[in-house]
Amino acid sequence: MKFSSIIAAATVALSIPALAAAENWRGWNIHPDSYPNGVALEQFAKELGETTDIKLQIFHGGVLGSQPDAIEQVRSAALEVGNFNLGPMGPIIPTTNVVSLPFVFNGVDHMHRAMDGSVGEIFEAAMGAEGLVPLAWFDSGSRSFYNNKRAIMTPADVEGLKIRVMNNDLFVDMVAQLGGNATPMAFGEVYQSLKTGVIDGAENNYPSYESTGHFEVAGFYSITDHLIIPECLCVAADTWNKLDSDTQAAVRTAARNAAETQRELWAAREKQSREAVEAAGSKVNEVENKVAFQELMAPVYEGFIEANPDLASVIEAIQNTK
Repeated sequence: MKFSSIIAAATVALSIPALAAAENWRGWNIHPDSYPNGVALEQFAKELGETTDIKLQIFHGGVLGSQPDAIEQVRSAALEVGNFNLGPMGPIIPTTNVVSLPFVFNGVDHMHRAMDGSVGEIFEAAMGAEGLVPLAWFDSGSRSFYNNKRAIMTPADVEGLKIRVMNNDLFVDMVAQLGGNATPMAFGEVYQSLKTGVIDGAENNYPSYESTGHFEVAGFYSITDHLIIPECLCVAADTWNKLDSDTQAAVRTAARNAAETQRELWAAREKQSREAVEAAGSKVNEVENKVAFQELMAPVYEGFIEANPDLASVIEAIQNTK
């Protein structure tokens, strides 16, 4: 065999493992595989296997680390795919802090229209600059208030209530503007704190309210939809940039199909949870005049924009989404 032929054969042999490694992706998911996100991610992986040369394995239940760890792994392309909530991304991608503003979205449908359109492109650019390419947007529910004292119909009904919130100044300020007393605490402490009177209420989505048993000790659930934080199905920018345009198109299509499935399953899960808590005796009420709540958030927005003047245009873009 000629020397040149030996070199060519060796080059081919060496390239095969590299090609195989590039075609095998790993994905991170904090939820169980039976959760709406897990089902949608498995659909995404299946479609990739049918339409591309990519073989994606999803690791569910956060087995590959916490969300902050997984975000860093995807940014560095140590993992190729992740399903992330935008809420905790603020320290890395300040633009994502906008979705944690109370009442920035008027409802879930408004969030979908914004994130599926030009607003989503703003977030995509900001995230792409930090190594994450969002392919589609998932639901994570809309958060509303619940308590063991009374139904909340107007901001006055919040006055004096001790409300558990996540450890975020925006949420503390939100409750304060409504006249309540915000109490940041770990989520695992909420049930006992409601039962013993340490707090009067909390805020979360239907599935969390139902699955944790919080409805047993806080029987009033008032639909304010004050916080709607989307999630992304993201791919590592370095991985994405190595794909040819046809493969990128196929991956985006599979991601958007997965998002449609996730949203449908999430809506069904919310309906199931609402029916369950109402059957158990919880009183669920719609807040008819959300504008009264929104208007009280003006100081929260003013403080946020003062600290982040470059994000005022993002807020405006969301508000202008019809």
